[in-house]
Amino acid sequence: MLRGGRVGLRARHTEDVPVLRAELYDDVVTGSRAEGRPWRPMRPGAEDSRLLVDDTVESVVSFSVVELDGGTLVGTANLWGIDNHSRSAHIGLGVLPSCRGRGYGTDVVAVLCHYGFIVRGLRRLQIETLADNAGMLRAAERNGFVREGVTRSSAWVLGEFMDEVVLGLLAEEWQPESGA
Repeated sequence: MLRGGRVGLRARHTEDVPVLRAELYDDVVTGSRAEGRPWRPMRPGAEDSRLLVDDTVESVVSFSVVELDGGTLVGTANLWGIDNHSRSAHIGLGVLPSCRGRGYGTDVVAVLCHYGFIVRGLRRLQIETLADNAGMLRAAERNGFVREGVTRSSAWVLGEFMDEVVLGLLAEEWQPESGA
């Protein structure tokens, strides 16, 4: 397990999947904002490719996020689009709605930075998020990410086009906090 100040990133357990699916993806609004593809209902018991972990895919590393104090599941996190040649990757995370506003996102980003820069030896991490996602923007900027640009009207979300913000962080810019 990778440990932050308040959360740990561990392997996805089978029992995590129904909770993550129900709280992050079964809701139309939450699911539509989390993904770049249209929301659609899935039948109970169907395998959900967004949450299944395939350890043979080198370009994605997925984690479940748990509280260090008690082990309660609070979300999901991943590095995706890992490019070992250019030594870069993208960060993605989802905090369960009932756990938002507690600073978990900031801690998750810090732990993913530690994993990307220290464990994987990457040089650049990038985050793309909807322009109105104040929590993700705050978590990224608290960890040293710099706004690099806006892709205007690039995301179709629930009947409207929305801007996305692109943030980046280079290994030499990263200021690790103790405990990550």
